[in-house]
Amino acid sequence: MTPTTPRQVSNWIEGRPIRPEGTTSHPVLDPATAKVIANVDFAGPELVEQAIGSADQAAAAWRTTSLAKRTQVLFAFREQLRTRTDELARLITEEHGKLLSDAAGEIARGMEVVEFACGIPHLLKGGYSEGVSRGIDVHSVRQPLGTVAIISPFNFPVMVPLWFAPVAIAAGNSVVLKPSEQDPSAADLMARMWREAGLPDGVFTVLHGGPEVVNTLITHPVIKAVSFVGSTRIAQHVYETGTAHGKRVQALGGAKNHMLVLPDADLDQAADAAIGAAYGSAGERCMAISALLAVDSVADALVERINERIGDLRTGDGRREVDMGPLVSASHRDRVLSYIESGQQDGATVVADGRRVVPDGSRDGYWVGPTLLDHVTPDMSVYTDEIFGPVLSVVRVPSYEEGVRLINEHPYGNGTAIFTRDGGAARRFEYEVEVGMVGVNVPIPVPVSYYSFGGWKSSLFGDSHAHGTEGVHFYTRGKVVTTRWPDPTSRGIELGFPVNT
Repeated sequence: MTPTTPRQVSNWIEGRPIRPEGTTSHPVLDPATAKVIANVDFAGPELVEQAIGSADQAAAAWRTTSLAKRTQVLFAFREQLRTRTDELARLITEEHGKLLSDAAGEIARGMEVVEFACGIPHLLKGGYSEGVSRGIDVHSVRQPLGTVAIISPFNFPVMVPLWFAPVAIAAGNSVVLKPSEQDPSAADLMARMWREAGLPDGVFTVLHGGPEVVNTLITHPVIKAVSFVGSTRIAQHVYETGTAHGKRVQALGGAKNHMLVLPDADLDQAADAAIGAAYGSAGERCMAISALLAVDSVADALVERINERIGDLRTGDGRREVDMGPLVSASHRDRVLSYIESGQQDGATVVADGRRVVPDGSRDGYWVGPTLLDHVTPDMSVYTDEIFGPVLSVVRVPSYEEGVRLINEHPYGNGTAIFTRDGGAARRFEYEVEVGMVGVNVPIPVPVSYYSFGGWKSSLFGDSHAHGTEGVHFYTRGKVVTTRWPDPTSRGIELGFPVNT
């Protein structure tokens, strides 16, 4: 249920919530009811400096903490996530609007990265070469950067911070997280969970605010690296500004993900997949399928199957037994509605119209129902732009080659999928398509945690993807040491069993 008294969400600094005098608060709305459910404190310049300073001090001590101790904290934090999933999911649904089950799934995917980070000792191992020259040995090590920043979006308030923070912390860095002001409470709860897991004060900091806080983080000399997920326009700004100030930056931007359906595909499977990938979380996913390329004769049958299934979908409050929740804000809802109107005016056929949805919830919520547009052409804005809502555009193409051409010519290259029974076609697609994450009969090919997440072209600024080996390398620096020693002598006897401390 929506709380009757709005909660206060404060900045988390030095292991505790801090709300200094004169703090500006920003209302947090429940998108299913449009009611204020929280007020989040925006950090002013002095508080931002205090937070970054304390994080920098904490980084110096955390770096010297043994790998054994660091991994113990990671395991304890993983247990916190496991036992408090329901509590965390409720906060996500209250502030973002996605279904409770979807929120729990987001936490589970984030937990996979925590489990990956628990194996950081193996991932930080260097190499050793004995006798590269007479009496000379060489070995390599990986060392933390210091203090790093994470700027996360509204659509995954838990999973996206967990793509980065566990790896950065396990590697020996301190983290300053700037969550979205639209759903900040999950970050506050995660900060408490880190502390209860035994993480020293200052190693995980949460700063709330708007562009001023972002710009400080990407220019501040103490911050050594920035991880960002959001719109392409802001991602490019973060990348260009951060790198100009000497920082490592991985900035994940927008997407327009295509699903190519060949004539030999299982059309029932393809229809089910398209619906799940287009309308899950109300389309507010950077890996959502928003453009369906139907090859040759399959378009009519595929559109018919998708439209039939859309009729059974229920839109409403994510705390109820529904299939799809609201959009995150009134302005975002209006933006999505304007794209539907634009597509219709440009000549697309509105097969299923989400503007007419009757929700299972308050009429004040930010609703758009599942929308299906047919006969979309590549010059329409519903095809060229990232809508970030429950709108699926069907583009009819004459051949596999034309489908791949459209995908490769699009400025975004985040994710894509092909549906076919032909192994040769799938293998060719995997080789030819210019996209960072590819699915074969898998509509949302989000990599598992020990691989890395990230796209190509305007979907990524920077060279490093999230989590996996690339994430470990992003948050560490390599060092090679060449040594020469006189013949060693050994003194003293120790019969005790050696242990890690």
